[in-house]
Formats: sequence, structure tokens, C-alpha cells
Amino acid sequence: MFFYVPAILVLLIDQLSKIIIRATLAVGDTIYIGSIKLTHYENAGMAFSLFQGYARLFAVVAILFVLGILYFRMHEAPVAKLLNLALGFLAGGAAGNAIDRIVFGRVTDFLVSRSGNGILNFADHAINVGIVLLVLHGIVQVVARRRGSR
Repeated sequence: MFFYVPAILVLLIDQLSKIIIRATLAVGDTIYIGSIKLTHYENAGMAFSLFQGYARLFAVVAILFVLGILYFRMHEAPVAKLLNLALGFLAGGAAGNAIDRIVFGRVTDFLVSRSGNGILNFADHAINVGIVLLVLHGIVQVVARRRGSR
């Protein structure tokens, strides 16, 4: 449950939000919802708009990443809730962006960072949350080992 529920929720929220953005905003248009700035951007590359035109290649990488997570879960069966949660966020985010890359050849971004240095989507944020949770899991494991060795 700590893996599948977050993965599916991230995927659904990500895809639904992108459908709404594509249906309501032309590429380049901006709206504000309170203090949240939304700008419709289509990224045919990867993070920070690097490697434009290689979206489908990155889709393959994302699919392999998700398959790697599923393989790990099937063979290692992690019991740590934090690890399962992290993997759920990572898999859901990677799958959300992979769908865009396969179907459209690019990823729909719209959430403008407060610093103004980037435009992301829910999948990107879920991947960031997954990485933070993975690091926290690692810290918890190190602390637990140190306490156990005393």
C-alpha cells in the first residue's frame, strides 16, 4: 500500500493536471491562481530543457527506471514504509512524464518555481519528494545501524 497508492495518485494527479493545462492554456500563456503562477510550457528534452528533441529516448529511460523499481520490489520486498513511499513517488513521477513523452513527444510543464528559474509539473515534484524520502530513509538506516552496534 505504501508503494502503490502514492504511485497511482501521483500518476493520476499529474496526468489530470496536464490535461487541464493543455485544454485551458495555450503554450506560453500564464495565469495566476492566488500566488501560484502557471505557465504552459512544452519540454521536448529533459530537466532544465537540456537535450531538446530526445523526449522519446528519455521515455525509454523512464520506463526502464520504473521497471527497475518494480523488479527491486518483487525481489527484495522492502518492508520499510519510508522506502516504499519514496519508491512510489519516484515510480509515479517517472511514469507520468514517460506517458507525456510517448504520447506527445514532450512533457507538459506549468508550475513556475517561486524563484522563477524553472517550470515543472506534478511528476517532477513527486520525483523530488521521492529523492528526499530516499535520502531520509538512508539516514534512518544509518542511525538505526549505529544504535544497534552500541
